[in-house]
Amino acid sequence: MNESIDFRKSDTPAVAAVSVWRAEGDRCILCPDELAVEEPLEIRLAFDRDGRRVRQGVSVTMRTPGHDRELAVGFLFTEGIIRAPEEVAGVEDWGPGNVVRVELRPGVDVNVDRLERHFYTTSSCGVCGKSSLEAIRVDSGVGPISGQPMVEAATIRVLSARLRASQGGFDRTGGLHASALFDASGRLIDLREDVGRHNALDKLIGAAFLAGKVPLHDAVVLVSGRTSFELVQKAAVAGIPVLAAVGAPSSLAVELAREVGMTLVGFVRDDRFNIYAGFERIAGLEAPA
Repeated sequence: MNESIDFRKSDTPAVAAVSVWRAEGDRCILCPDELAVEEPLEIRLAFDRDGRRVRQGVSVTMRTPGHDRELAVGFLFTEGIIRAPEEVAGVEDWGPGNVVRVELRPGVDVNVDRLERHFYTTSSCGVCGKSSLEAIRVDSGVGPISGQPMVEAATIRVLSARLRASQGGFDRTGGLHASALFDASGRLIDLREDVGRHNALDKLIGAAFLAGKVPLHDAVVLVSGRTSFELVQKAAVAGIPVLAAVGAPSSLAVELAREVGMTLVGFVRDDRFNIYAGFERIAGLEAPA
């Protein structure tokens, strides 16, 4: 049997068309299939240091191609390297591909110590390569506003279905995570997909950042997988008050959510969910006496 699997051109850079051997009972047939594309993206930064212009590589992340500029600025923002859209002079694709350069305006102050860690981020790990535990925590700057907004429990229950109905890339490949931005009434505002959970959230936040909509003080964000410390941290930097997930949070994610005053919800299903932090923002529930 010919064991080679041929990759073919797809209609989007996020999806690879392939031929696969599919086992059905005791038969094996050659079928078309689609995979989520995973490729490296280098993020570069141009900024002023000691009176001269510096161009420096900041990160290499494994991501799904698409919305690369949003991913780059979202990463730089949630890592505390840039603070406001006004600091960014331009974002451009650089070189033959898989490189994005973010140009900062002259005079913008950059945390050089953070840059010199030269982050290496895989699609499954948002803090790999950081040189110390102190480097993991980023000053959120704004954070959520206490008690705002109020979200009905019935709204939380429908978010998962609305996310799933809008995951075009996942429908085709079964291999992409998603982060979705909702308002407090449950209306879907924006959605991004990526092979990496952290990248999907960075793309979502990056889009809001470039549009001048951060901090996202009235937003609800739902992520398709589990909730890690890094995702809570990124959400806190963007001022997101309610972070919900289809899966479970880690203990450190819960600890950080409580520390910054975020509502953290997990195991969101049609009829149930768990509240790990920020119970006071969820309306329509009876609290035990």
